[in-house]
Amino acid sequence: MGFEVAADAYDRFMGRYSRPLAEEFVRAAGVADGQRALDVGCGPGALTTVLVRELGVEAVCAVDPSESFVTAFAERFPAVDVRRGAAEALPYGDNTFDVAMAQLVVPFMADPVAGLREMARVTRPGGVVAACAWDHAGERTPLTAYWRAVERVAPGGAGEANIPGCRRGHLAELFAQAGFEDPVESELTIRVPLPTFEDWWEPMTNGTGPVGDHYARLDEEQRAALRAAAAELVPASNLEITGTTWCVLGRV
Repeated sequence: MGFEVAADAYDRFMGRYSRPLAEEFVRAAGVADGQRALDVGCGPGALTTVLVRELGVEAVCAVDPSESFVTAFAERFPAVDVRRGAAEALPYGDNTFDVAMAQLVVPFMADPVAGLREMARVTRPGGVVAACAWDHAGERTPLTAYWRAVERVAPGGAGEANIPGCRRGHLAELFAQAGFEDPVESELTIRVPLPTFEDWWEPMTNGTGPVGDHYARLDEEQRAALRAAAAELVPASNLEITGTTWCVLGRV
């Protein structure tokens, strides 16, 4: 999966959506002064930025499996305890945090249920584990037009609709399998203005995530056809890109 990329490439691709999403996600999780929080799969730090603002730098830790992201993160947040590690084997002790959060990460865990169990392990009794994932199955993401264009030029089911947590109810099912009783599912929606089609399109080509993996496999003719199809689906200017995630909270 294409996440071992430069932090600025990820920022252009998803950061502009994950930053406003982080604001909504922190509110939904009920993050409050005096808590300790863990950002699981922190990437370059969109969610961490909000957590540090709300809780203070000493109350926030972060972890990510990508060496490039951890390096970039440490440069941006030198006072935050950031570690390289996988969600399925978090490098923290039991009952360490009041809230553990995974923004747009569960779909890309090697074992989502194990990852959620680990998040529960490092969270204190009574604390909250929170996760959110784009509604790819409902075609309500900033990437929807890309996958619709793919289907126009090369029908055959390429996309992200079937990855874990990205359809109604499935993220809550994963929480239940991880041992959470009565996980609560809601929706979080963000809207991001972009000036031109090119501002939306260019990051699709920089090798990040499933979109980047798909684009990298195409030849020049296929790429041109895909861009033309996308341009028919996305306005040329004054875009408003919307995205909706499924958000699930589980009490430890």
